[in-house]
Amino acid sequence: FLQRAEAQNVNTNGSNVIQTAVSFLTIAPDSRAGAMGDAGVATSPDVNSQHWNPGKYAFAESEMGVGLSYTPWLRNLVPDINLAYLVGYKKLDDQQTVSSSLRYFSLGDITFMSDYGLELGSQKPNEFAFDLGYTRLLSDYFSGSVAIRYIRSDLTSGQMVNGTETHAGNTFAADVAFYYQNQIRVNRKNSTISAGIDISNIGGKISYTDGETKDYIPANMRLGIAYKTEMDRYNTICFTVDANKLLVPTPGTASQTAGGDIVTGLGADKSVVSSIFSSFSDAPGGFKEELREINIAAGFEYWYNKQFSIRAGYYYEDKAKGNRKFFTAGAGLKMNVFALDFSYLLSAQNNPLANTLRFTLSFDLEAFNKQKRR
Repeated sequence: FLQRAEAQNVNTNGSNVIQTAVSFLTIAPDSRAGAMGDAGVATSPDVNSQHWNPGKYAFAESEMGVGLSYTPWLRNLVPDINLAYLVGYKKLDDQQTVSSSLRYFSLGDITFMSDYGLELGSQKPNEFAFDLGYTRLLSDYFSGSVAIRYIRSDLTSGQMVNGTETHAGNTFAADVAFYYQNQIRVNRKNSTISAGIDISNIGGKISYTDGETKDYIPANMRLGIAYKTEMDRYNTICFTVDANKLLVPTPGTASQTAGGDIVTGLGADKSVVSSIFSSFSDAPGGFKEELREINIAAGFEYWYNKQFSIRAGYYYEDKAKGNRKFFTAGAGLKMNVFALDFSYLLSAQNNPLANTLRFTLSFDLEAFNKQKRR
């Protein structure tokens, strides 16, 4: 329940899944990227860029915007787990942008039981993260961004777990991101090529007790590239691909964890910075296993007259690292002031993520102010 195993082992089927605390930070919060296979680090800027790559805000067409997203999570398993995401940005001038977001993850109603099967009460565990970002245009084609984040995870509401007093976990983290965008002409048509990198959740470990046991948060690196082109004056298409890797230690082999004293793998005693660099070479299976830890997301987006969009995507994770494989689809409608998007996740496996829906409502506040003045 505290989002970690008592003794991390390689399963007999060969899987070796990386586990972290506060994994809600890795859930795609918005409908646009959610409809494109969870790919978003290099796509065109939108109000939800804070999660994928806040460096994109430097190239946003609007001066200011806000968005609200809602995701009923794991509906195939439970009826009351939800993710809500509120985000906004404001351009200070032609070069500087500030942004912020609030992510709230509710785990529904949980009934706590004692070791003897007695009810200890019902609680509503929850987790949230609040962040602030700053983006600066570094050249005509390149931008950079930094963000700081406060994370709070209250999973037990102070209950005793295995005879140990628990409390909410708290920690801080930071993101560093860069974005490249260039307008080009291909076959006498306007096109845009873009690329991005986002290293997120670089921060301290989190603990739910007063003891020495601490868990890594999901430090993560995304790399992506996108290509958008106009088919004619009304129709535009975009293709994008992301590669994603957790920057935390890989669990050890079964023999290395047989004593039960290693909770999060071989790097449990490493510092955060050391674990990030060693995460590229610490897999027990060597370089071949390191490659398996890279997840791939690919997406497609079609726009008609910059008002109506259709999206599709695919997400791939190696079966030894979690085996998440699913298709996604979605659509969007954009008006002068607001936009409404939704996405749907379809899994061919017996996957608890199947049939996941996301909804996003966003507002262009600059367009709203202009309309109000008129």
